[in-house]
Amino acid sequence: MGIATVAVYSDADARALHVEMADEAVHIGPSPAGESYLRDDRIVTAAINARAEAVHPGYGFLSENPDFADQVIAAGLVFIGPSPASMRAMGLKDAAKRLMERAGVPVVPGYHGEGQELVLLASKAREIGYPVLIKARAGGGGRGMRRVDNPDDLAEALSSARREARAAFGDDRVLVEKFIESPRHIEVQIFGDNFGDVVHLYERDCSAQRRHQKVIEEAPAPGMTQAMRTAMTDAAVKAAKTIGYSGAGTVEFIVDASDGLRPDRFWFMEMNTRLQVEHPVTEMITGIDLVEWQLRIANGEKLPRSQEQIALSGHAFEARIYAEDAARGFLPATGTLHHLAFPAQSPTLRVETGVRAGDAVSPYYDPMIAKLVVSGPDRAAALEALSMALEQTEIAGSVTNVAFLVALARDADFAAGAVDTGMIVRKQETLTAASAATPAVVSAALLAASGLDSLSAGDDPWSSPAGYSHFHPIERQTSVQGAQGEVVAFLSADPAGRAMIRFDGERERQAIARDRAPRTALWPGHLTVFSGGAAFDYIMRDPFAKKAQSETDDTGMRAPMPGFVKIVRATRGDTVNKGQTLLVLEAMKMEHTITAPHDGTIAEIAAEGAQITEGTVLVTFEQA
Repeated sequence: MGIATVAVYSDADARALHVEMADEAVHIGPSPAGESYLRDDRIVTAAINARAEAVHPGYGFLSENPDFADQVIAAGLVFIGPSPASMRAMGLKDAAKRLMERAGVPVVPGYHGEGQELVLLASKAREIGYPVLIKARAGGGGRGMRRVDNPDDLAEALSSARREARAAFGDDRVLVEKFIESPRHIEVQIFGDNFGDVVHLYERDCSAQRRHQKVIEEAPAPGMTQAMRTAMTDAAVKAAKTIGYSGAGTVEFIVDASDGLRPDRFWFMEMNTRLQVEHPVTEMITGIDLVEWQLRIANGEKLPRSQEQIALSGHAFEARIYAEDAARGFLPATGTLHHLAFPAQSPTLRVETGVRAGDAVSPYYDPMIAKLVVSGPDRAAALEALSMALEQTEIAGSVTNVAFLVALARDADFAAGAVDTGMIVRKQETLTAASAATPAVVSAALLAASGLDSLSAGDDPWSSPAGYSHFHPIERQTSVQGAQGEVVAFLSADPAGRAMIRFDGERERQAIARDRAPRTALWPGHLTVFSGGAAFDYIMRDPFAKKAQSETDDTGMRAPMPGFVKIVRATRGDTVNKGQTLLVLEAMKMEHTITAPHDGTIAEIAAEGAQITEGTVLVTFEQA
């Protein structure tokens, strides 16, 4: 569109991809978001100094902050988004739901009042009926949200939700709602202009969630009937018109899918007054560039198309690739992305990412690495394309959720469209089970570690880096350390250039089929083998390096991720029981409880407020 761009960046993002891609870039502060990306004054100043005409707030941070929008407008700049008044109307979940009730939009049964006393909330929870859901009234992304199944757990869940909400949004007030037992999360993409017109661009299903956060989104929603779609989209458009909405927005609904999708079984949850992370699936099925529409409407133009001109075609999926350990409760991870490779992009496959090989995943921001977006003529074809694209994705240097995403895409229930927001929790053990390394994977690791995978056949033995022996091939002893222990083998190259392998303790050699071997990536001291979407990491032993000393003995507990110690529930000398909460860590604005692995007496425990890295010793116990 011929529009120049100015990026902002923090210390952590000084060499980030978005900085390189922009026409200009401005430094706005240190790595912590509170000192950079959440400093609205610095962003406005940067825009003024760069002589910008408009500010696009992106997906998160200040994108739904009406005070920031006010500052942008006061500075004579255009805010690419809805009016501050519209943002305020929908910014707090309790007020938004009261407004929607008055407008005739169906709302989830619950308490959306101003009172925040424990006694009041406990009383309302009893009236609503357990299980209930505590939700932060500000923000989203599953933060400040807790399910409570019985009255005895309400106080602790409320306290935890408030702490998390305060850290993430600066507002610890909550609302209490009925927990829907077989819920689906379906949202409608809407667009309004400054002339009073609002259209919808159909729905997205975002029910595949872990920690109340989406991992795979799709459009349209599976099992959607015309009656249900008409009812939902009409409600979404009514919600937007009620607040005079302009620009891109998403109206989110919770759906009781226990008896299929019925027009009388959906309720308004909230409205996101911004562009959503998952907007590409809507672009795939409508052929509309939503960011272009944002810019045109912010420029004072009318909606580019009428409702009748917006057609739905095919099916699309988006998978969010995170640096996280799915097998350990989806704990966020950090690390350097030493190797990064995605499938080739095409009209039916998009890769949206902000990182390159060599970039680091820091503890300061959300650990999303990329979004993989695919489309097809129908749901089955699109899902198969998603599985294949995920299996072709290669990331080494940090643990990721790619194998989990492949397992979810291949799950029979998910393939049948039988998904609700609790599906991943119910199947978590199966979906996150680690794959065992096959003989082909192990052979590929040994071959890569030996260096023989780069040899080519040749008639001149003196030019072969495999070396020369008069009577028999020279064997190289090679070993790698993986999750299943150390593997030792002897590798050689025969006169035809084939790689041969003989495992320790065996006498026979066998050829390795290089053309069918799994893909591998080498990185400092390690290598990774990619097979079927899983990444198998191996340590390559340096024979000249000293053997590493153990950092602690079996009496200690280590931090499972980087972050800081938010709450300490025990002190030195305390006798604790197995399962007892010892401390609470915070990473990526999410709380993680650390419990005692066994009965014992505490010898040392980390201090409250301490910054820690992965592997830091948090607790040690006295010897029995």
